[in-house]
Amino acid sequence: MTAISKILIANRGEIALRVLRACKELGIATVAVHSTADANAMHVRLADESVCIGPPPSRDSYLNIHQIVAACEITGADAVHPGYGFLSENAKFADILDAHGITFIGPTAEHIRLMGDKITAKKTAVELGIPVVPGSDGEVLPENALEIARQIGFPVLIKATAGGGGRGMKVAKTEDELEEAVSTARSEALAAFGNDAVYMEKYLGKPRHIEVQVVGDGAGNAIHLGERDCSLQRRHQKVWEEANSPALNVEQRMNIGQICADAMKKMKYRGAGTIEFLYENGEFFFIEMNTRLQVEHPITEAITGIDLVHEQIRVASGAGLSVTQDQVVFSGHAIECRINAEDPRTFVPSPGTITHFHAPGGLGVRVDSGVYAGYKIPPYYDSLIGKLIVHGRTRVECMMRLRRVLDEFVVDGIKTTLPLFQDLVSNQDIANGDYDIHWLENYLAETSA
Repeated sequence: MTAISKILIANRGEIALRVLRACKELGIATVAVHSTADANAMHVRLADESVCIGPPPSRDSYLNIHQIVAACEITGADAVHPGYGFLSENAKFADILDAHGITFIGPTAEHIRLMGDKITAKKTAVELGIPVVPGSDGEVLPENALEIARQIGFPVLIKATAGGGGRGMKVAKTEDELEEAVSTARSEALAAFGNDAVYMEKYLGKPRHIEVQVVGDGAGNAIHLGERDCSLQRRHQKVWEEANSPALNVEQRMNIGQICADAMKKMKYRGAGTIEFLYENGEFFFIEMNTRLQVEHPITEAITGIDLVHEQIRVASGAGLSVTQDQVVFSGHAIECRINAEDPRTFVPSPGTITHFHAPGGLGVRVDSGVYAGYKIPPYYDSLIGKLIVHGRTRVECMMRLRRVLDEFVVDGIKTTLPLFQDLVSNQDIANGDYDIHWLENYLAETSA
């Protein structure tokens, strides 16, 4: 076991504050790094030490590996928590930290590489017994695309092997659309990720997006913490998440969870991870694995009572998991709303100064946010300013609580997506849990027409 005494948090915003809180509860000293634009951020104010690592552009600060390693050396930090985004799934970063004797609080570089490329991730999933969507065995090229598509059956989905967020992703419903779909996907992938490789999968019509939370100790022990339903998305970006999914029953939940846990045992996976699926007509189809903490991890914490950041730090220090699978108890229902600094209708970013900020409270209410009244939201980063998490004994109670707290939440001075959630919580389809990955975009198109 390697005792961790000081953790550098290589991130910003609400996730940096979230990790900092976990460190303080464990009695571990903290180092905040920040760009010049984030000098007044809440996690910087609360950390034991802080280091400026560069100007606002991410490439010059939060993505600058050399600056972050230098900050570790200056402060004596013996571990780094990457949060999500930025360097959290960068195998080179994990390797460099290891070479400097600094603990990376995450998976091994080998597992990051293995699951970071969608083709090798899918092959690995098959080997591990995880159900996958029918698709190509490897890269799709213009000369073999038609043959592969005919074997899979139209419609098909062309996807970039690197990256995500919907970039490099195109649907071909017929043979006539295939050539252009492949060409466009390859061009987008090259522009976004510097890699034009694409692969092909069967396109599912009205699936849900279900993901399973797993945690492993790196020595062959692993557990699952149930699933989350992340089907309410806009442009492939999650907006509203639930745990557990209203579409699954207990048997389905425990079955797919055990499949994922068993796969992580075989891999000897270390740390927290999420295995993502499309779910349709009672079947699960593997999409990808995220080898990091997810934005929506608080709803899993709400229904299990298990602190995922604590688990990450325990595993990284060699202490192992705090619970076994039979000790995991699921209780109630939780929903997370991602509050963005955006116009709720056009979704145009709305940076600026927050003049008033009041977070709701009460039983079963959690707000993860690093903003405050007087805080100036910089225009350089992701527009997420906070996450509203509510928990109830039942989904109905959870929805009623969400309706109440949305009316209490005040963020003035900028535009936010709070009005969108006030609309959604009153929608009958949402109340019934009757939605798929296309529902929100269809709803937004209808309501803005």
